[in-house]
Amino acid sequence: MNAMALIAPGAFLWLTFQIQALYGAPLAGQAMWFGIIGALALCFATAYSYAELSKIYPGAGSSYLYAEQAFIGKTKAYKFARIAKFFTGWASHLYYWVYPGCMVGVTAILSGYLLNQFFPDTFSGSYNSPLFMILFCVVFALGVAYIAYRGVTGTTGVNTAINVIQITALLVFSVIALAYRLQHKEGSTGWHLSNGTAVTYAVDSTNVLDDKGKPVQDAWADTPPTPKVDDKGQPVYKQQDRVVTKEDLANKDVPLPADIAEGDPYPVLQKDGDKLVLKDGKAIAVPFAVSYKAEDAVSGAGTDKDPKTFNWHATPGSVVGVHGFNFVFIQACIAILILVGFESVTAMGEEAKNAKRDVPRAVLLSLAIQGAFCYAIEYFAANYFLHNGYTLPNAAASGAPIGDMMVIVGSWLFGSYALGRAFMLVQAFTVFLALIGTTLSCLSTGARVTYAMGRDGEVGSHFGLLHDKNASPHRAIWTLAVLSAILGIATVAVYLGGTTPAALDPKYHNIWYSFGIFDPATYAKLPNTLVIITLISNFGTFLLYMTTCIITIVAFKEHDAFHGFKHICIPIFGLVANLACMLFYLVGPFTVAGMSWKEPYIALGVAALWGGYGAFYFLTSSKKNAKPIYVEAPVGAAKA
Repeated sequence: MNAMALIAPGAFLWLTFQIQALYGAPLAGQAMWFGIIGALALCFATAYSYAELSKIYPGAGSSYLYAEQAFIGKTKAYKFARIAKFFTGWASHLYYWVYPGCMVGVTAILSGYLLNQFFPDTFSGSYNSPLFMILFCVVFALGVAYIAYRGVTGTTGVNTAINVIQITALLVFSVIALAYRLQHKEGSTGWHLSNGTAVTYAVDSTNVLDDKGKPVQDAWADTPPTPKVDDKGQPVYKQQDRVVTKEDLANKDVPLPADIAEGDPYPVLQKDGDKLVLKDGKAIAVPFAVSYKAEDAVSGAGTDKDPKTFNWHATPGSVVGVHGFNFVFIQACIAILILVGFESVTAMGEEAKNAKRDVPRAVLLSLAIQGAFCYAIEYFAANYFLHNGYTLPNAAASGAPIGDMMVIVGSWLFGSYALGRAFMLVQAFTVFLALIGTTLSCLSTGARVTYAMGRDGEVGSHFGLLHDKNASPHRAIWTLAVLSAILGIATVAVYLGGTTPAALDPKYHNIWYSFGIFDPATYAKLPNTLVIITLISNFGTFLLYMTTCIITIVAFKEHDAFHGFKHICIPIFGLVANLACMLFYLVGPFTVAGMSWKEPYIALGVAALWGGYGAFYFLTSSKKNAKPIYVEAPVGAAKA
């Protein structure tokens, strides 16, 4: 349950769909589902390595513990045991210390989005309040840390409830999304969003304007244009001026006003075949016609100004298709974020009743249930739902695309936008709960890795203390809570970086937006801090997973249970796959359209600084404490 809570399909479907639609756009999003399957294969190879190691090395510390145990008893590799242990623990911290902060930040973004739903006159739907998100990061980080401080029993109870709620909620959404697609045939009347409101009629549109009132050049992520609204903020019906003809006057099936004559202009919404769309002599709304046409699934001329853009899947087979190796790689690299966490349970070996039996099962089952079942279903449903009423470019330009989809399908199912919005808010609440579980699980795991290093004297010894009553590593937990709040604030600082949003509406110039807001042109130039923090965590994940695969090979090389395929082939596949994903982040921006070089290279720089500081700390602390860097003699290792 703790590992499943960290993988959290409820949280990450909502949070990463927009990133997956945007990163590598305008075409890579079509390989979203298969990219997740590719990432799942990578994670299973790594998870199997963790499961095998946990059988022979049960205990707290996860990979940190495995590194020492794997090397210490080997006839030649024993001398590197302390180096391997420290390197693994240090890489773990790049993942386990950054990931909770990332989760604090994205929860603040979700909460900021929901504020607009409840207080639309105070909080913008395009910009989250920087002040609110900063305050939220502090309160949320400390609140989750308090749950972790109470001990693993309370943590597991919370995570169990959260898992049940989020899986149920997302299966409900998946069923409704699939039903919407199946019940709406080509050309039938459907729902779409206009200025955030779900409607069933065509709506006129206007160009997006900048803060000086000049039209902003349309880009693929900005289409369709902003809906035109009247002075009350309501959508304007799509209209088309037409001159009345003799045929119109002669057509008795189309009642026209008595005073109208041939040649008079008549504002109509649209032609219905050869007839004006009228009712009781008045123009009426043209129904919005749903389309999944294969010829429109990819649009654009393929030029710099009008690139080929993927819009929707015409068939179920397209959803699960490959669509290109580069596209799969892009999506797999992002999907790592949504699948990591299966290994977290290996840090709780000392608290498990039967660690050798249950920890390996938990590692593999958590990944199978959340990744191969939950994610496979819900990502298929969300991608198959896409159509002309909600395209992948719409998702890329939205702050909460899954929330948008929930509004549409909820409005259809329950018959009104108000009920559709209520459905979305209920689902959003389950996502919020899932984020609590994810942050809680990662914070608990990270604190236990820090505790293990503190107990060994590899970091400050105060981290190696347990609370007298609840036996939790309280010093590590509260330290990580403060760090998570800081990293959460860094995550939300420029979470719109790399995009060109419309200027903030002057009506929102209040205390909540008194600082931290930039003009659209500046946002377009700034790196995206949400992506940067995500990639720093991902680099830590790749390093940790690669190291664990190497540790598996070393651990079983002289072990009685050695098996060539299990302990050589699978770990090597995991090692190569993790390395390839990490390298693709660095090469991809120069070979694939839609990938920015700023975020991955900033993240790489942070990771390099962390590694450099780790090497410096290791050497100086070894000298200070008179600890030998190399182990002088092998220590007997368990053979069963």
